[in-house]
Amino acid sequence: MPRRARALMSSRAAARAVALGALVLPLAACATTIGATPAEDAANPDCAPVMLALPDVLAGDLDKAKTNAQATAAWGEPGAAVTLRCGVTPPGPSPDCQRVESPAGAVDWIVEAGEDGTWRFTTYGREPAVEVVVPPSVTEDHSTSFVGDLAQAVSNVPPTAQCT
Repeated sequence: MPRRARALMSSRAAARAVALGALVLPLAACATTIGATPAEDAANPDCAPVMLALPDVLAGDLDKAKTNAQATAAWGEPGAAVTLRCGVTPPGPSPDCQRVESPAGAVDWIVEAGEDGTWRFTTYGREPAVEVVVPPSVTEDHSTSFVGDLAQAVSNVPPTAQCT
């Protein structure tokens, strides 16, 4: 192939790459990242199967978003997102322990309601523990029953104790 033809083809390929980059960059800029704080034991290898099994959607309309910390997940929009952290300190026995049944199985959670309307669910009897925080902006339009949708993922950490 003559040198001029090769140069023309490579300049066309370069132009296509620039055009493709111009399309991809704005789309990447639209991806929301939600700030999260990793748990103390976020590097625990037992968190990996939990994180890989998390659903893409919670409560029917809360889409999974990107987070900026290891062993964390979020669903919703910044400032109004359900957040999950794997590797939190396992809680001790509590009268706030509740068993949540779902088609994927049962998970025991310590359920705490904050004065500000924030709900915190922490797995009981599993190590590492998983914490789910639901802000009031989510509970305005959703029940917290979607924690049952997390059973399949959370069950990747076998229970060692149950609510009493």
